[in-house]
Amino acid sequence: MQRASTISLRTGLYHDATAIVRAEYARDLALDEVARRIASSRRQLQRAFAEIGGTTFREHLTAVRMDRAAQLLASTDATVREVAQRVGYRQPAQFAKAFRRRHGLAPSAYRRRARLSRTQDGSAAGFARAA
Repeated sequence: MQRASTISLRTGLYHDATAIVRAEYARDLALDEVARRIASSRRQLQRAFAEIGGTTFREHLTAVRMDRAAQLLASTDATVREVAQRVGYRQPAQFAKAFRRRHGLAPSAYRRRARLSRTQDGSAAGFARAA
């Protein structure tokens, strides 16, 4: 059992770090940089992600990027390559692999399904949330 002060500290670190990820997901973010910016050690931030978030920094960053990519694919005409770049990927193939792992479909197939869904119910946002 951990002390309340440890839990409180890690909760704060986790929230500070996830705020940076939400705001800057398209950048080449690294755990060390985020830890430095929130005045924490790398290890403390790793523990915060594991214990408070139930994930890792890299997994969280990827999830944020993939969810934003899904929104962009469903609501814009940007190419898959452009979406990949907007969410922080330089290599479209690496992006497509990560997207498929998160959403179960290739980005282009996801877009087709989102457009079909949008024409059926008039809402791309509903599909992006449901996926």
